[in-house]
Amino acid sequence: MGGAEAAAPWGTCAGMCPAEEFCRRRRQGRLHRLELDAGREAEPALAVKEYSRPAAGKAPPQPEELRPPDVLLATVRHLLALAEEEGEAGGADPPVSPWERGAFVADRLRAVSLDVTVQRLALARPSATAALLERSLVCLLHAGHRLSAEPPARFDGHLHHAQAQETFAALRRIYRYDEAPRAQPCFQALFLLYNLGSPEALWQILQLPTVVRASPELSTALAIHWAFLERNFARFFRLARRLPYLQSCALHPHMARARHLALLAFSHGFSARNCRYPLARLAQLIATDSLEAAAALCQAQGLAVVEGEVVFQKGSFKDCPPAGHRRSCLLVDAKRGELTLLELAESICS
Repeated sequence: MGGAEAAAPWGTCAGMCPAEEFCRRRRQGRLHRLELDAGREAEPALAVKEYSRPAAGKAPPQPEELRPPDVLLATVRHLLALAEEEGEAGGADPPVSPWERGAFVADRLRAVSLDVTVQRLALARPSATAALLERSLVCLLHAGHRLSAEPPARFDGHLHHAQAQETFAALRRIYRYDEAPRAQPCFQALFLLYNLGSPEALWQILQLPTVVRASPELSTALAIHWAFLERNFARFFRLARRLPYLQSCALHPHMARARHLALLAFSHGFSARNCRYPLARLAQLIATDSLEAAAALCQAQGLAVVEGEVVFQKGSFKDCPPAGHRRSCLLVDAKRGELTLLELAESICS
């Protein structure tokens, strides 16, 4: 280990939250409801280190304030379990809402990333760091879809997107140190789907070793990417239907734009005085959850729906920005299966 690496502090904190921080936040009444036990009492075993932005002039953290890799992994697994729990937590009344739960988990994942950075674990322990970042991305991609319909006051989509992109970037740097992690093809595919249509993302993927690019996960992601770039929407949505749950979460933020572009193409291709297109067939083609959802989407773009048929007229199409993200049962939620989020992460991560 080089001198710069040796100078990095090594964590000795044995719990998910340093003892000093737990005592301070308990004294200040700043423990989250998810850090309380069933009797609504402070519980050290449930407390998780909160994110604190590094500041100039601030003393570097001491070893007892930093969690070593095994404790960080246990912390991320705890957060994965919290990310999808329903109902009450810690005896809280009213129950902890999904958006409040999501905000808690996202903040604590930022603290995990900061501990990784301060200890320079990417260089010292690349395999262990990859395992942490992979599980963090499972949590973030799940939350991104689950909370996509929440208003901005409850879910900051831009902040969430930035956190996911930073985690992807850190993980893909790790993959350059660790030549063949088991989960690399899956997470490279998730990166490409999450950045659908990006020339830079596509270029980065095409630089990967052939053995990774030829994996089933990445082959499918590349096929979806090319279908989108070629505006082959029949193929795009057909492939999207076949994706597993986590890949569907990664692709979901682009669905509104893909449907918008599909309707734009159809409004030109099927524009004729007496041409009518069956709404049921359109709903199936662009994979909406219902006929009503497909009709509303058409009408929002200025296309008339008459007696179960769409009237495509290119002069009527409103080329306005696509609608915001909404949860999708057909393309995402219906694919969850019986595994918990933690079980899903353990099945695919390194």
